Amino acid sequence: MKELSLNILDIAKNSVKAKAENILIKLEETDETLTLTIRDDGCGMSEETVRNVMNPFYTTRTTRNVGLGIPLLKLAAEQTGGNIEITSACEKDSPENHGTTVTAVFFKNHLDFTPLGDVISSVTVLIQGSPDIDWQFVHSLNGENIELNTKELREILGDVPLDNYEVIKWIEDYLKEAYESVS
Repeated sequence: MKELSLNILDIAKNSVKAKAENILIKLEETDETLTLTIRDDGCGMSEETVRNVMNPFYTTRTTRNVGLGIPLLKLAAEQTGGNIEITSACEKDSPENHGTTVTAVFFKNHLDFTPLGDVISSVTVLIQGSPDIDWQFVHSLNGENIELNTKELREILGDVPLDNYEVIKWIEDYLKEAYESVS
């Protein structure tokens, strides 16, 4: 993928498919590294699936025989000298504490570092496409945090749905202003 924001979109959609109710997308940047964490409380994966999920020819999908999301994220991280880690607890084995965490570390100064891209669009598309999920987005950048929590938005908005055009536009503008203030 040409932008990490597309990897974020792909991995977070896996969380949606896993019936997560809460999804955290966290970016932590230093001068040298970018750490991406996506954590959910979805159904989780079995130990076998976790062992095989980085293999592009392993997928749980029935529509095609390859799953490229995680392998492409792994490639993007490793080609910069970084790494990826996936932990998961299956709902069947851990009914009270299940879900998946994907963490990828990238070295930003490496020639093969994939740019972050349009993370604002990825976040707004995810919220608009799955407005009933509680999304938390945090980007630690230049010593400051850009944060958005849809649970807090729901408390303010009451019955107004998150996929309402005005709400999505406000989210997009809010994030743009937040990024401009830390640049």
